[in-house]
Amino acid sequence: MGETLSKIGIVVSTYNSNITQRLLEGSLESLQSAGWNGEKVETLKVPGAWELPLAAQRLLDRDEVLGVVVLGAVIRGETTHDQHINRAVSSALMDLMLASGKPVGFGLLTCNTLEQAIHRAGGNVGNKGCETAEAVLAML
Repeated sequence: MGETLSKIGIVVSTYNSNITQRLLEGSLESLQSAGWNGEKVETLKVPGAWELPLAAQRLLDRDEVLGVVVLGAVIRGETTHDQHINRAVSSALMDLMLASGKPVGFGLLTCNTLEQAIHRAGGNVGNKGCETAEAVLAML
């Protein structure tokens, strides 16, 4: 019998992919710098922020997954839809972290404008994808 390879999971939304792809690249860079690459990282893509908790749960349920980096971008529109999504997703992710006892990195951007999101995905505010992966590594 072979030894099970420990992994870190990444769940990334493809909605606002111009932003989330940059977050993903940042997370992968940070993980790789810490020695987590190749088969040690498993990435799942989901359609939007709403689907992030279910995919994160699927990864967290697996013994070999030590923690999960969650990435997405919700940008305010003309209604309050963004507020409902942000609140529900953040609450669900916190619940998953506490229930699993494994770190869940919160890399869901909750911005008022596209410009703010760009600045947080490698712009003048840094890359929150890097920071989220580093937080998961610190918690491990």
